[in-house]
Amino acid sequence: MRSERFRKPIHVLSLHDVIILTKPEMPTARNKAAKVGSGLISIIVPVLNEAASIERFLQCLRERAGDAEVIVVDGGSSDGTFDLARNHCDRCLNAPRGRAVQMNAGACAASGDSFWFVHSDCEVPPGCLQQIADALGQPEVLGGFFRIRIPNERFVYRLTDSFAHYAGLLLRTRFGDHGFFCRRTAFEEIGGFPKVPLMEDAEFFRKLRRLGRIAIIPSRLISSSRRYEEIGPWRLTLTYGLIALLYLLRVPIPALATIYQKRCARPDRLIGV
Repeated sequence: MRSERFRKPIHVLSLHDVIILTKPEMPTARNKAAKVGSGLISIIVPVLNEAASIERFLQCLRERAGDAEVIVVDGGSSDGTFDLARNHCDRCLNAPRGRAVQMNAGACAASGDSFWFVHSDCEVPPGCLQQIADALGQPEVLGGFFRIRIPNERFVYRLTDSFAHYAGLLLRTRFGDHGFFCRRTAFEEIGGFPKVPLMEDAEFFRKLRRLGRIAIIPSRLISSSRRYEEIGPWRLTLTYGLIALLYLLRVPIPALATIYQKRCARPDRLIGV
């Protein structure tokens, strides 16, 4: 059994609410805890037209989070994503297109007492379930997220995954590519993800943070640079920064969605996917 010192936060920051930084899993520890208390963790993955990578993603997820319930929610893919995914998850659902709608549908179908919302273009770290269980093992913690890393050494990517992290701490906001997790009770109290065309993740995080403590897990989700390469890394990074700033200034979300749609969106994907 691991020493109790690895179950405690290694640092605490106070930024309006208290943010807890949890110790990463030790490399030799077994990835054995898919439960918080006696409750199953349900992993919910919204997808749309991910046939090229969905099997590889789900196989990695099974290897590193094999004891969790995995639910894939397809938003009407036209490339066979649903059929490819159904052999590698516990449940594969169809839902109306829209990330918020899909994630809410997955949560409604989930059996777990805790939810982890993961994008399909990332790679989860070893020991991820243990780290979530350790974070939620602290009664005052209602949810949390992971750090991210884009696997490219160009400066623009470090601006995105490092500088943006600390800016997010100061601004008390976060986006869904960080892999939000939370207790079912907190999700239900918030009312799930709002059905808005953009920033559903930021809106959800804002409400979650107001309910209680948020855990930051330093282990990195490896986030794909695919979208940056498709759109252009500087164009996408600056657009994200502009949208985040306008969001904090309370610019209406439909206006932000219009900016994103014009500068960054692809017609075959959800806004933000």
